[in-house]
Amino acid sequence: MKKTFFVFVTVAGLFVAGCSGDKKANHNQADTTVSASSQQVKLPAPYATKSTTKYSNVIGWPQGKMPIAPEGFMVSLFADSLRNPRNIYVARNGDIFVSEANTEAKGIKKVGAAIKGVAKSQNLGESANDILLFRDVNGDGKPDLKTVFLTGLNQPYGMLVLGNWFYVANTDGIWRYSYKKGQTKINEPGEMILSLPAGGYNNHWTRNLIANRDGSKIYIAVGSGSNVGEHGMENEKRRANILEINPDGTGEIIFAAGLRNPVGMDWEPGTQKLYTVVNERDKLGDGLVPDYLTGVQKNGFYGWPYAYFGTHEDPSFKGKKDTELIRNTITPDLALGSHTASLGMAFYTGNKFPAKYQGGAFISQHGSWNSSQLVGYKVLYVPFKSGKPLGDTEDFLTGFIADPEKGEVYGRPVDVAILKDGSILVTDDTSNRIWRVSAK
Repeated sequence: MKKTFFVFVTVAGLFVAGCSGDKKANHNQADTTVSASSQQVKLPAPYATKSTTKYSNVIGWPQGKMPIAPEGFMVSLFADSLRNPRNIYVARNGDIFVSEANTEAKGIKKVGAAIKGVAKSQNLGESANDILLFRDVNGDGKPDLKTVFLTGLNQPYGMLVLGNWFYVANTDGIWRYSYKKGQTKINEPGEMILSLPAGGYNNHWTRNLIANRDGSKIYIAVGSGSNVGEHGMENEKRRANILEINPDGTGEIIFAAGLRNPVGMDWEPGTQKLYTVVNERDKLGDGLVPDYLTGVQKNGFYGWPYAYFGTHEDPSFKGKKDTELIRNTITPDLALGSHTASLGMAFYTGNKFPAKYQGGAFISQHGSWNSSQLVGYKVLYVPFKSGKPLGDTEDFLTGFIADPEKGEVYGRPVDVAILKDGSILVTDDTSNRIWRVSAK
């Protein structure tokens, strides 16, 4: 019988707890096989292949060209001519909110990245910094209303309606605005209820939001400011975490830590357990480290930056960190492929797709830059059973890669959301479009 214990440690100046069975830190550099809760994951040794930079070149969608869905589904264009559509929030009345924002070019220049390469794969320049509202009044799958709902934001991403408030997660803080169901524009000033770290090298600028079922708590996904803490862990306070707050911004705690860049979050419909998708670290080779989907344990520690995919020590910290912390790293539930940039996720709660999709999760993969081959650039489907992923992923929406040898892509999927009519929406930020997938 395994013994479960709690060890309290300080990570980036914050007090967190992890739980574990009888685990031992892995100190060797050979290939290893990891037993996650739903699959066997083979991990190569660090630097088994050279770390490679290969940015995609977004060429846009030719006339009549669309992503490809499985047999029995139809893909249509929901909206175009947007300005970097990112996250989607569907209100209970069916209103669809989409945040528009992008990585700031000045932030990338500051750290000396290859601007030319980045510019081909991301829409750099001035960020739109707004939220759009779409409304399908007649239920034909096309928006009858498209309007700018809220402006004057600072790299907004997550959104949430809770009671008579509309919440927005800017990169530097959570704001809320007075809101009435059905209104088409916010004109009144809001209030910042919680500041978030965003200064200096603000890598992983997205901040996502989700509330629990009774609306008593809000959860905030905050990514790290670096790859593996190379700018100093003193600059990572309150980052690489999922935070929990009260709806008025008080009572902040670290709900879970060691999550390098958690973005998509959703509640598994049967167990109501919080799940998230996480972007893992770069520069260890093509095969490391897998992005992942995982259930989130309160007070859990998931490794970053000291360990990856369980108890594997990061080479940057080998022998420099208390192995007690590494031994208490939780292994994620499901690997999603290294460098895929898995961002958005949503459990399918509609009733229009075939039975096999009921209760499973859709995950959008924005696509790689730190791999010798283009990986990601698609939407996956993950079957679930009894509240846990089954261990297999299926390609659901593909066709984003135009020419893998040339590194050309038509677009890059960001977020996925379930509509009240049972269809799904997928934002495609670099082509400035939103796709709709429905059952025929």
